[in-house]
Amino acid sequence: MAEYEDTYEKVIELARRRGFVWPSSEIYGSVAGFIDYGPLGAMLKRRIEATWRRFYVVQEGYYEIECPTVGIEPIYVASGHVGGFSDKMFQCPHCQEFLRADHVAEAFGIPHAGTMSKEELQNVLVDKECPACGKVLGEVEVFDFNLMFTTSIGPGGQRKGYLRPETAQGMFVDFPRLLRFYRDHLPFGAVQVGKSYRNEISPRQGMIRLREFTQAEAEIFVHPEEKDHPNFSRYADYKMPLWGIAQQEKETPAVVKSMREAVDEGIIANEYVAYYVAMTHDILCTVGFNPDKIRFRQHMPDERAHYATDCWDAEALSDRFGWVEIVGIADRTDYDLKAHSRVSGQKNTVFVQYPEAKKVHHKAIVPNFGKLGPAFKGKAKPISEQMLTATPEADGIHLTIDGEEILVGPEMYTVKDEIVDVFGEDVMPHVIEPSYGIDRMCYMVLEHAYAEDVADGEARTVMRFKKGVAPIQVAVLPLMARDGLDEIAKNLVLELQNEGIQTEYDDAGAIGRRYRRQDEIGTPYCITVDYDTKDDASVTLRDRDSMQQIRGPAAAVLKALPDLLKGKLPFDTSSL
Repeated sequence: MAEYEDTYEKVIELARRRGFVWPSSEIYGSVAGFIDYGPLGAMLKRRIEATWRRFYVVQEGYYEIECPTVGIEPIYVASGHVGGFSDKMFQCPHCQEFLRADHVAEAFGIPHAGTMSKEELQNVLVDKECPACGKVLGEVEVFDFNLMFTTSIGPGGQRKGYLRPETAQGMFVDFPRLLRFYRDHLPFGAVQVGKSYRNEISPRQGMIRLREFTQAEAEIFVHPEEKDHPNFSRYADYKMPLWGIAQQEKETPAVVKSMREAVDEGIIANEYVAYYVAMTHDILCTVGFNPDKIRFRQHMPDERAHYATDCWDAEALSDRFGWVEIVGIADRTDYDLKAHSRVSGQKNTVFVQYPEAKKVHHKAIVPNFGKLGPAFKGKAKPISEQMLTATPEADGIHLTIDGEEILVGPEMYTVKDEIVDVFGEDVMPHVIEPSYGIDRMCYMVLEHAYAEDVADGEARTVMRFKKGVAPIQVAVLPLMARDGLDEIAKNLVLELQNEGIQTEYDDAGAIGRRYRRQDEIGTPYCITVDYDTKDDASVTLRDRDSMQQIRGPAAAVLKALPDLLKGKLPFDTSSL
């Protein structure tokens, strides 16, 4: 355990010292659950987000939208957050610390604590020690604590609002507009990357549990009866570890399956879920997760939302925190659109045209306005409109108008049997939702990239970032900051920057010390300008991971670097 803690401390120490992540508001003492991304951390985060967009926006063709981070109350009434977005909390009677009950129970090895009732949690916590002060808790009261930050909109708090607890609701609320944008055809999707807020009870896990965090979510709207992904062949043969319900029940390791096998064997519910499970694994490996430390865990029946068909969590192994949820991929059926339809009155359906018209037997209700008018006067029109879609009963048609129950007798209408052509139907789409925690991705990339080895007989710390997410891609180092070497180096920096390559000029200290500094921040390549450069325009190119160096013309090095960074060229003299 001490070794694990030491690894975590080393990663965090480096992250703070080198400008990846800092405690927020540090000069005022900081508050748990908030962090600042420093210059290198912000760049790392942007590159991870750009990789995510390359998959979801470029590859999948799902356009990105941007919605406010403050939402009005009806949004979260419909979504269920106002009534049910809460954690079970208790206060230690000794140190007065507020703690999340299920997390404390899980720390003592209580299985499925997250699904326990408040009473059950109270019972299991009686003889447990407080993680804050170490004293036995005894009898504590477990109660619900809503995690949303509340605010008011307008002068005098005219409307109640909330800081959004997730980015998803903006895409559900915008569904009618998105449907028109996508020309009223299924399937289609929208994505959003942005801040979300949850007033966590006691965030104690650094970047893993924050009160303000960044999400990248996709909402993919599909026909409820058509869940074969049109491009499934892209990932059909893709294999990865799946820790399904069967493996969890038997407490056996994850099994490696292709997505075709997983769907055919009923492990994953449908091709859409399997496709995004595979794509998520692809994305995590692309940004730098260790493939040996990734698994996909299926939600057990007692933890899966009642409306969900299937749900999988992408989990990554951390030395300090164990298996950590990074991404959730769920088939949420029509729950979200139906909830917003109920509260807003918006239909949230798509008209799906049949290949050819269907002949359908139909009973048409024809109102008798001669009798409706005198009987109901001003309500006759809305009554007649509702009658058209109502189902007659033996005593007539039962309607509700403005909260009033009305019975329309059989003498006020006639029923005609007719055969009509039906050209399509209104369908409420199902939603496939992959939801990514960007901050957790950033932390895992830092931890999985951290390495120590020996260089020239000395210990070396190196961040082995994938080239596509490294904050600084190339460093240019003049051997000496004089005799014109600095000017040559600065011109090389300008040329690289003009090619869109993030480049740093570094002339501080001995050349070996500068190499170590660039290794420690994960720079893939260093270009060294020395006195020979003045004679033959050649430079030395150094590889971070192997520490090998090759010599070549500066022009050839500059030409090769874009493809080296993309992994299209090997690191040897043939590349130059």
